[in-house]
Amino acid sequence: MPKLTVEGYGAFEVEADSRLVLALTDVVGVDQLHACGGQGRCTTCRVEFVSGEPDSMTVMEKETLTAREVEGARLSCQVLCQQDMSIRVISRLEGSGRENAGGRPDEELQPQPVEWVQK
Repeated sequence: MPKLTVEGYGAFEVEADSRLVLALTDVVGVDQLHACGGQGRCTTCRVEFVSGEPDSMTVMEKETLTAREVEGARLSCQVLCQQDMSIRVISRLEGSGRENAGGRPDEELQPQPVEWVQK
């Protein structure tokens, strides 16, 4: 099982191939935003990698980050927990002014079909 270390929260073992956004909310207990429900469109689920950043990303993540001109962050809804990683959560419900974090993301990456590219 991969180890997920989250600044300010500690280290946790997470299910291999689980979505990072779900590991953060379900295992770690972070109030991680995911306004689009994990579809990779809104960038509210941004995290910064301290170490262990995956070398690939979904086409949706790359297109969204490029369109929104986001640099130095990844979308937790588009990252799978396949290796040990250490992250900093930068997009939480607390202090956001939003009513809720967003609809629960599916267990599987969305949108389908998932295509991968180098980051």
